[in-house]
Amino acid sequence: MKTIIGVLLAIIIIGAGAYWLMRPTALDAPGGGTQSGIEPTPPSGATTTAPEQQAAPQEAIGKSVEGRDIMAYHFRPAQAGGTGEKEILFVGGIHGGYDWNTVLVAQELIDALREDPSVIPTNVQVTVIPVLNPDGLQKVTGTSDTNFTASDVSTSEATQISGRFNAHEVDLNRNFDCDWQASGTWQSRQVSGGEKAFSEPESQALKAYVESHAITAAVVWYSAAGGVFASNCHDGVLPETSTLTSLYAKASGYKAYASFDFYSITGDAVNWLAKQKIPAISVLLTTHTNVEWDKNLAGIKALLAHYAE
Repeated sequence: MKTIIGVLLAIIIIGAGAYWLMRPTALDAPGGGTQSGIEPTPPSGATTTAPEQQAAPQEAIGKSVEGRDIMAYHFRPAQAGGTGEKEILFVGGIHGGYDWNTVLVAQELIDALREDPSVIPTNVQVTVIPVLNPDGLQKVTGTSDTNFTASDVSTSEATQISGRFNAHEVDLNRNFDCDWQASGTWQSRQVSGGEKAFSEPESQALKAYVESHAITAAVVWYSAAGGVFASNCHDGVLPETSTLTSLYAKASGYKAYASFDFYSITGDAVNWLAKQKIPAISVLLTTHTNVEWDKNLAGIKALLAHYAE
């Protein structure tokens, strides 16, 4: 009797071992997946979100006067083998809450690239700094990031104007090193350009980022005049800047301008970029309230196509 039981146990053990060795594995399944549509349980802390739906890499490139992070969002090609050696930089919110619609344009770009990163050419990466002046945005919208709508914007003209400046009451677009002056002009007003060029932590953050990266081209959004403006700092407009001005204007429907000459500007950010030999354009939205995303999306796509291999 014991012999019979032993034989039966041996048969059971041998059969179980054979099944274990011959069972289908995930790599055996068609396409390398699992059978019956059942996915393995991911390890603790992992995510099963599709790559195109994952958040873009982001970093704080500096802090504002009041200690708020200045964020940059990076988007690289979704295609395998993409190099992304050409970096295109987009900047919004240099005038904080006064130009709050430029922040929302930048956020629209972030959302669009998160949804469909395949629009980025294989040799391009896109960096978006949606809010260079988070303290000024906080004054007008109640938040220092892009999580706001038009209904959150203060209706007080005095509050909106105060939101143009940083917490030192400096106009950041008068604080860059091209014709910098301590007292600058905004329309018919005198505004502070800071104690010296790059005296402010916000402009320092952009300077440090640009100088530590090989920026191929830059777009800075402002409002409101409805146009695309080429940059220069006494050396004439770079040929590539003229090309970008024309491309963006033609695609978007904005008017192209060889320079901003409505009034004298000192310490301008895009003109400083030109001084660094970086092709840069200012895109001024038509009003202070409209985002005009379709127009700007067309301009952005024209630039991406221009820099595609």
